[in-house]
Amino acid sequence: MDLLLAFVGWAGAAVLLAAYALVSSGRIQGDGLTYQLMNLFGAVGLMVNSAWSAAWPSAGLNLVWAAIGVVALVKLAKVGAAR
Repeated sequence: MDLLLAFVGWAGAAVLLAAYALVSSGRIQGDGLTYQLMNLFGAVGLMVNSAWSAAWPSAGLNLVWAAIGVVALVKLAKVGAAR
């Protein structure tokens, strides 16, 4: 189980870094679906790993980060439905 959760954490970190790099290089938009999904999945991966490791400040940060991602995705869905 430790190895699986370590992988989940590293994968989450990689996805967050990739999202940041893609936005910074102009390859994706910060307000787009791809970026928001990458942020959500990355934050969830790090949150799970942090909680397993009892790193509560990091788990809390990533819980909030994931919640922001969910709110952004809901807004994107509403805009898409309005079109």
